[in-house]
Parts: sequence; C-alpha cells; structure tokens
Amino acid sequence: MSNHVPPDIRPDADIEAMKRLANGDDLALNGIMHRWKDKVAAFLFRMTRSADVAADLAQETFVRLYQSRARYQPTAAFPTYLFRIAANLGRNHARWLTRHPTVSIEDCTATLHQLQGHDASPDEIAQQHETALRIENAIGTLPADLQEALHLFTYLEMSQPEIALTLGCTVKAVEARIYRARQMLRKLLPDIGHG
Repeated sequence: MSNHVPPDIRPDADIEAMKRLANGDDLALNGIMHRWKDKVAAFLFRMTRSADVAADLAQETFVRLYQSRARYQPTAAFPTYLFRIAANLGRNHARWLTRHPTVSIEDCTATLHQLQGHDASPDEIAQQHETALRIENAIGTLPADLQEALHLFTYLEMSQPEIALTLGCTVKAVEARIYRARQMLRKLLPDIGHG
C-alpha cells in the first residue's frame, strides 16, 4: 500500500494550487473551490443573512482569489488569506446596504444548517430549529466586527492568530471581540447554555 495522501487533503494543497494558478494552470482553482466553497459561503451567509447574497459573494471571493494569484505569498495559512478576501467583500456589501437601504430587505428565513439528530422527535426538532433561529438572530444583532470574529472562531474553528491576520487586527483585539460577543449573547439569550 502507498503512503500517498490525496492532493486535496494535504495541508499544503492550497499553496501548491495557488502556485499552479500563478504559473497559468487555471484548473488549479477548481480544487481550491471544491475544498473551500461551502465554508466561504457559510461564513458569508452569517455576515449577510442572505443565502443568495452569500452565494454571489462567495463566487466573487474566488474571482478575487484568481485575480490575486500572481501576488499571493504563502506567509500565512491559506484560509487566512481566503477569508480575508471574503470578509472584505462582506464588509463592502454591508457598507453598500447602508447607502441603499431600500434594497436591503432580506429574507431572514433562508436556510439554517440542517439539524443533527434524525432520531429526534418532531417536537425536539422544532425546539432545536427555534433555538438555532434565536441564536442566528441574536448573532445578527451584534456589531459586524464581533460577528466576524465569532463566526471565524466558532464555525470555521480558526485560531485567534489566524483570525487576527484575516481581519487585520491584533490577537488581543480578536480575544476581546470574541469575549464581548459572548457576553452580549449571554444577555440576549439568558435561557440558552453558552459554551
């Protein structure tokens, strides 16, 4: 048996793909998109609260990634670079919405993550759905900088140094943002256990 690790599982697969992109192998973008499209879209959904907008911004993230292929330097983890692009696009979209409020009516009933536990009763599933919706809505009321840090930490499981690089701030600022987000959520959702 070979000890060969499939190329889309190796930690350096994204860096290799970016090098191939820079050298003219446009198909290398497909592997990156395959590995990251769902996580980027989920991150942007949490920022925008719209599945359609998140899908559009996720596509734009990969367009920007492709456009920057010659400038990319692997000085930090690849996800840090990718999610910095996504976060900037999400912030730009939020700024645009503040200037165009009549266009910002979003359908907040867009899909939440599918609930786990297929053995749960209909009542338990309904309760889980209601709790998930309350949490999503509460997170949506937090300031954007707190939302971003919390999403990257909780849902994408990035380390605080990676989040700092992604958001262009210090590790202490990330720590403070996550702490403040959790404190605010405790006040907004006192009846829900917090980890």
